[in-house]
Amino acid sequence: MFPYIIRRCLSVIPVLIGISLLAFALGLLTPGDPADMALSRDGVSFVTPELLEKKREELGLNDPAPVQYLRWAKNVLTGDLGRSYSDNTQVSGQLMRRLPVTLSLAFSAMGLVVVFGILMGVASAAFVNRIPDQILRLLTNFMMALPSFWLAIVLIIMFGEKMKLLPTNGLGGVKHMILPAVTLACANIAMTGRLMHSSMLEEFGKQYMLAAEAKGISRLCLLFCHGFPNGILPVIPLFGNFMGGMLGGSVIVESMFALPGLGTYVLEAIHARDYPVIQGYVLFTGVTYTLISLGTDVICALANPKIRLGGKK
Repeated sequence: MFPYIIRRCLSVIPVLIGISLLAFALGLLTPGDPADMALSRDGVSFVTPELLEKKREELGLNDPAPVQYLRWAKNVLTGDLGRSYSDNTQVSGQLMRRLPVTLSLAFSAMGLVVVFGILMGVASAAFVNRIPDQILRLLTNFMMALPSFWLAIVLIIMFGEKMKLLPTNGLGGVKHMILPAVTLACANIAMTGRLMHSSMLEEFGKQYMLAAEAKGISRLCLLFCHGFPNGILPVIPLFGNFMGGMLGGSVIVESMFALPGLGTYVLEAIHARDYPVIQGYVLFTGVTYTLISLGTDVICALANPKIRLGGKK
């Protein structure tokens, strides 16, 4: 097991370097002069060529791109992601301040995905080709087709404006996370249910299940004691992908429900063309997604010996 973990950790290093290169290139390729933006932030209304050149030298923008990247990467390794053009605050500090909100939303949505996605998949497989299975398949198709912004509007109108049961914006208790979590989890629940359904049906056709059924083991025991432990294995990597996607793709949901998380922060930065913030966000979410994928691979290897043994018996 330990050699497998070492190999997976080493394979992540080139990916992290590639993410850092992409994040740095984002600042080079985007339009606008960072020196000009920095001077505007400092309150300089008329930017002369002399001031612009001095600021570029101060920021190190006249150095070759490889030198700029190495300096930027060195700062990143110490936790310094630069300063925002808008308010001159540390990008890393703002990301850490807003991260708990996004984590609360992501974990709430992930809980819904795990519980309802697995239940829908198992129930659909247990009643395969019968009315419950057909209803659940129709429901999953409908859930996967719903745009998140449309679902958010419908939930706000129904549960916030009409019934007045749940808050529709801002932070607070558990109630404030229900509607955003449902919106973020909806499509992922459907995809989990579909994959769990297919995986369980595949297990039902294997010899060990047929032998257990021939021994007279009850249908419920076959389902949860024999089929489920093996059927859940292909779904575990999907959970890792969902979690990474939720952390990096909650922009629309946070914006619709006015949550001060990472998504709202980067959306404001895009509107203000605040490139250090966008760079920091891309780097942070890319590294987070990679580490979550690494953790998911390790969990899969613990649950399935074939993975860590490379398919060898």
